[in-house]
Amino acid sequence: MKRGIFGGIGLIIIAVIGVLAYLSMFIVDQTQQALVLRFGQVIRPIAQPGLYYKLPLIDNVVYFDKRILDLDSPPLEVIASDQKRLVVDAWGRYKIVDPLRFYQSVGTIPVADSRLSVLLNSAVRQVLGDATFIQLVRDERADLMKRITERVDREATSLGIDVVDVRIRRADLPEANSQAIYQRMQTERQREATEIRALGEQQARRIRAEADRTATVIVAEAQQESERERGSGEARRNEIFAKAFGADPDFFAFYRSMQAYQQGLGGNSDTRLVISPDSEFFRFFNDATGLAMQPAPNVPPRADGAVAEPEPTAAAPAPDAAMDDAAVTAPDVVDGGATPATDGGNTIE
Repeated sequence: MKRGIFGGIGLIIIAVIGVLAYLSMFIVDQTQQALVLRFGQVIRPIAQPGLYYKLPLIDNVVYFDKRILDLDSPPLEVIASDQKRLVVDAWGRYKIVDPLRFYQSVGTIPVADSRLSVLLNSAVRQVLGDATFIQLVRDERADLMKRITERVDREATSLGIDVVDVRIRRADLPEANSQAIYQRMQTERQREATEIRALGEQQARRIRAEADRTATVIVAEAQQESERERGSGEARRNEIFAKAFGADPDFFAFYRSMQAYQQGLGGNSDTRLVISPDSEFFRFFNDATGLAMQPAPNVPPRADGAVAEPEPTAAAPAPDAAMDDAAVTAPDVVDGGATPATDGGNTIE
């Protein structure tokens, strides 16, 4: 009987010891940090994961999350520096870096969220109140969010909290003002585009004028060079003609007459010639030497009955005169109703 009683008491003692041992142990995992409290006073902070011991029924453990936590703030109205009313929706992320200070200042995460929302709204109003609407929506949005993050982080340090990031989810105009603001922005952009196009047209006209001036100068220089080359060629041609005339005047006269035939009797159907067959113009048609149609010089008889010798012929014309021989011997070419030229008694049309 006594053995049964002692056995039951032993089992109870073992059970109590087991329960006390269980209550004296606690585990902190890698996503947590903890504070050991004794009668409401913090006696030990724990930041590393592992198995820890405490006094059962006397000490208790408060756990805090080591991960980054989200903070959602309700939208608020902000007046920008250009007096535009904006509806701003911002949110942030933070983590608990000092669990002891966090426990002493706010105690729980819901209270911490409430305190941080107040700090966030205050920072958003101060920073965005110094910025314009254009800076917020386009030019300096990232810089403004960085400034808000730094301001909230400085004020949250006393809570044992590190503010990791603050983002502006939405920054819009009130519905009543959006259409008017967008219309004014569109008008400003159109005005800027018009100014840019006008400046481009002005530059284009200046470039075209410069190009035209350069082209005119180049063409004038080219024409001057061509006239100089043409004059040089004409001088060379005259020199060659002069040498050819000096070498063989008869052939030169024949050559010039052939040129006159080519010009006067060409394939132009509008050209008409009215000329006597025994004209000086056709002197090479019957005689290649051109002498058959020339009349004998008039020699007066001498008193003694002897035949006087003909007077010596005139000297050969100069080269320049020979060069113009075709202009003298060739008939004028008459086109249409022009006035006909005459060759002695012969009419040339």
